[in-house]
Amino acid sequence: MDILYCGDDHMFSGLIISLLSLTKHAKEPLNIYILTGKLHNRHHQFQALSDDHAAFLDQLVKRNGEDNQVTKLDMTAQFEADPPTANINTLFTPYSMLRLYSDLVPQFSDRILYLDADVVCRRPFEDFYHQSLADTDFVGVLDHYGRWFFHHQLKPFDYINSGMLLMNLKMIRQDKLLVRCRDYCRKWPMIMPDQSAMNKLAKHKAFAPEKYNEQQDVQADTVFQHFSTRWKLWPIIHTVSVKPWEVDKVHEQLHLRKH
Repeated sequence: MDILYCGDDHMFSGLIISLLSLTKHAKEPLNIYILTGKLHNRHHQFQALSDDHAAFLDQLVKRNGEDNQVTKLDMTAQFEADPPTANINTLFTPYSMLRLYSDLVPQFSDRILYLDADVVCRRPFEDFYHQSLADTDFVGVLDHYGRWFFHHQLKPFDYINSGMLLMNLKMIRQDKLLVRCRDYCRKWPMIMPDQSAMNKLAKHKAFAPEKYNEQQDVQADTVFQHFSTRWKLWPIIHTVSVKPWEVDKVHEQLHLRKH
């Protein structure tokens, strides 16, 4: 199974946890790709995932299967050749948009499962991975909050969270979805650029149950738990962002002790 992550060297701790959770539950060999690069915007100069960290992750996944592997791919040149100009300085780092360059990677097969580094696998996922992708660009789960505020072409409840996407790269390359997304991100500023572009421009997306991208509290049937930002109403309206590597916060704020 082909798995994709995108990010810089600061995501190393998240990758360790996420990859360990995958190898714990996967029944098939994992080809794990990490898109990275030396990117920058007007606020920061980011550092690519280091070769040492990539090598460590490769050895880590091999502990649970010699056929597992981690491959680091530097996308600096591709990103700089076609930067998302209108969205390069948003609250999200440029790495959040690297998945929009997946169609340019010849190593990728016809399907790949994209995961954010703050996604933890809880159960086997082979059936989900191998589902039919006929006439589908990608499969995802509705965004917990965005489904209420964003929709396209007068279709309510069609806004997918991009933290977990099963992508049909064969079809995406044919209909040029990611080419169109990159063009859109270059021209039009958005709140959540890559996620919004994919939702707006995809004509063939499929919806999966929440258990495949649980963005709130983990359930008995949760397959992928996504530690995404939450809104809390008490004592005042505020956001809570707890990541799986922040162990004390996971225990104290989410009351989650199952690992």
